[in-house]
Amino acid sequence: MARPRHTNPTPAELEILQIIWAHGSCTVREVMNRLTAKKPRAYTSVMSLMNVMAEKCLLEQRPEGRAFTYSAKISRQKARSRMLGDLLDRAFDGSANALVAHLLEQAEPSREEMDEINQTISDFVRRKGE
Repeated sequence: MARPRHTNPTPAELEILQIIWAHGSCTVREVMNRLTAKKPRAYTSVMSLMNVMAEKCLLEQRPEGRAFTYSAKISRQKARSRMLGDLLDRAFDGSANALVAHLLEQAEPSREEMDEINQTISDFVRRKGE
């Protein structure tokens, strides 16, 4: 039985999306060359992964000469929202408080980051109160 495809990107797919979000539309070779700087991958592996991503509607594939150009079909914000929502539901039973508490323990933010987090919370409360 085939494994069901998740709509969230895998870690390898997320690496590719980050390259495309940063550089815009890319061919398989361009993505492969940027990935090689981090960890070498075969052209066919990158091509297969990008084709799967197109099937999952994470990438849009357009013919360009003898190659294809791929662009992100999902925004960085939308991908983050989906992944975080999935994590919130599966790992924290939907509790935003539990997620934030665990994140603060894990990340150990600096004083400056804590000030920014508090400002973000204040802004959120103000927007929701309107």
